Amino acid sequence: MLDVNLSRKIPDEFVKFGEQKIRELLNSVSGIDFVMLCSSDGFEVTLANKKQVNNSGKIAAVSSSILAMVTAFISEINLVGCQTITLDAENGKALLTSVPHPKYPMVLVALTSKDILIGQMLYETKVTVDQLTKY
Repeated sequence: MLDVNLSRKIPDEFVKFGEQKIRELLNSVSGIDFVMLCSSDGFEVTLANKKQVNNSGKIAAVSSSILAMVTAFISEINLVGCQTITLDAENGKALLTSVPHPKYPMVLVALTSKDILIGQMLYETKVTVDQLTKY
């Protein structure tokens, strides 16, 4: 899924494109509060938010680790191609999605309110990831 060996410096023009796409995602679904792109090795690439999150660096590091652990887990249980993890908490949701770009694999992290329309969120996230992957 995410090949850490492919992690490289992401060009500025791709970072700007990524920021534009995650801003579009942030504004396309009511209830999304925060969206961040992280490198597959756990560094913040860019973010867009409606609510301030003070620990974005930690979120980037933990998100890539969680996705790597889940990838290992699904391999053990013979599932293939885990792309998205949704965490449901009392006060909101977190969505972690791999961005399988051929040169710059990333993780998209979204934090939402608890009342979000999850189907709409998943659809719009898939559209965003497809656009980022094809860049």
